[in-house]
Amino acid sequence: MDAASPTPPEPLLLGVDFTSRPTRAKPVTVALGRRHGDAVRLAELRALPAEADFAALLATPGPWVGAFDFPFGLPRELVETLGWPTEWPALMRHYAALDRARIRATFAAFCDARPAGSKFAHRACDAPAGSSPSMKWVNPPVAFMLHAGVPPLIEAGVWMPAVRSGADRSRVALEGYPGLLARELIGRRSYKSDERAKQTGERLIARKDLLGALEAGRTRLGLRLKASNAQRDALIDDASGDRLDAVLCLVLAAWASGQPDWGLPAELDPLEGWIVGA
Repeated sequence: MDAASPTPPEPLLLGVDFTSRPTRAKPVTVALGRRHGDAVRLAELRALPAEADFAALLATPGPWVGAFDFPFGLPRELVETLGWPTEWPALMRHYAALDRARIRATFAAFCDARPAGSKFAHRACDAPAGSSPSMKWVNPPVAFMLHAGVPPLIEAGVWMPAVRSGADRSRVALEGYPGLLARELIGRRSYKSDERAKQTGERLIARKDLLGALEAGRTRLGLRLKASNAQRDALIDDASGDRLDAVLCLVLAAWASGQPDWGLPAELDPLEGWIVGA
């Protein structure tokens, strides 16, 4: 009798807190780990200060599953109103060819033409996720994050199940949103700020509470974070919250890796994409 085939290892998991202009002071922050049953073990926190570093991360051989904190699509209402391509690959090519000044002016004109209270167009996943509209260009500038983040994913040939088939299905990229889990665990308490004056003791306590809740497995995802003492200190001490946001995305990636169809709804608009776990 042939020996039983060895059980394949769990895929590498990536949680990515993204910035549209990475620098040494504000890098793309990555949490790497693996899932073991209902535990998600944090293996490494990594800072990527340049676009080339992000491209190298995407080239990491699979299998891996990553949750990336930037939008993968634009609202259909916005796209159709502007007369832009309504197929995702063509839309992303069109969008990538625009510069940020043109994007800002186009989206501002769209908002200016709409009544107060409904300035922005939204994707279907925004309400359940509690996320900002992907056309927003300030506070946070997620429209520019999409502009900077999606082209490298396309160039790397990864599989983006909500919006695009990929040549390499061993590398899976999903849209994540750390605020989805953070609000579940600590409500709307603020736990981070890039402004030194706002890096308060209250936010420090909120980070400790958020990390404790992750380690206790209090989310509806049924997963517990496992981290070393040094990693816990690094997460709590980072007042910007970038490391903690990367870990929140890591937990979302871990959950998706164990779900049929990555936990995505059966009916979704591939022009807009979907936030995993929403």
